[in-house]
Amino acid sequence: MEKVTVALDAMGGDNAPIEMVKGAVDAVNKNSNVTVKLVGVKDVIEKELSQYEYKKDQIEVVHASEIIETGEPPVEAIRKKKDSSLVVAMNMVKDGTADALVSAGNSGAILVGGQIIVGRIKGVERPPMAPLIPTATGVTLLLDAGANVDAKPSNLVQWARMGSIYMENVIGIKNPKVAIVNIGAEEEKGNALVKETMPLLKQLTDINFVGSIEARDIPSGAADVIVADAFVGNVILKLYEGLGSTLIKKIKGGLMSSLRSKIGALLIKPALKETLKSFSADEHGGAPLLGCKGLVVKSHGNSTRKEISNSIIQCITFSEQKINEKIKENLGSEE
Repeated sequence: MEKVTVALDAMGGDNAPIEMVKGAVDAVNKNSNVTVKLVGVKDVIEKELSQYEYKKDQIEVVHASEIIETGEPPVEAIRKKKDSSLVVAMNMVKDGTADALVSAGNSGAILVGGQIIVGRIKGVERPPMAPLIPTATGVTLLLDAGANVDAKPSNLVQWARMGSIYMENVIGIKNPKVAIVNIGAEEEKGNALVKETMPLLKQLTDINFVGSIEARDIPSGAADVIVADAFVGNVILKLYEGLGSTLIKKIKGGLMSSLRSKIGALLIKPALKETLKSFSADEHGGAPLLGCKGLVVKSHGNSTRKEISNSIIQCITFSEQKINEKIKENLGSEE
């Protein structure tokens, strides 16, 4: 089995480079089938790296002198900072010296760089950002969650097909259920985009389209793939994340509110910890930008070592299952 090489933007994100380096170390210590190239200011990365035990032949440091900050204008940053950790890592994916890129950095720059530097697969109109979100039954793929605020019906049709390929091959869900986000189950409901997209999705024979899904039904796992324009998708994602963290805090606060509840907390702690863990963003890795010629994965800006490590491992599955090749077969004939 061939090793997968992941270029990790070591200077991107709120916790860079410390958590990036820790995540890389965790990933290679868990999996012998990956090589991580830490891209960024070499002496800073090497100083951090020197504190850990890891398989030396699986981590390499690639120097990049510049950093794209979180608030920088994306297009300008990509064009001007040619020696930034993000651009250098993107070019490694473009030229084939890396199979994938993981970054917790500037979201806009990652989206712009993914399309301009790495490039789109022929036939893919607009690559969507596709995070996995936790549900009562496992996980659901939400796309688009941030890349294309203004979308066309043909974009959503492609996302439905790419999402089906991803869920079937990476997550292992056979014939995944696909739904479109709507304000009601009835076909006559929805805005112009939903109404125009609905009949196009119904015509597809290569996906299992189940119709509309209301936001309240998403957490129950009513669909495996959910399509929406990025405005709607990003609102769903951010509300999901905010509500999840608030509920966890409230539950923990309630359990510590009295002596009786503290005793009860000790009894249920193992089961509760396992349940709450599934709702942590760290557990599910980053969000791939589907449809690029190479794999580009955006992890949360505040990613810790666990999310970075899981994002790297995620790249192995993506590569082994040849997701890009399957997307090319599925969409490659389209213009």
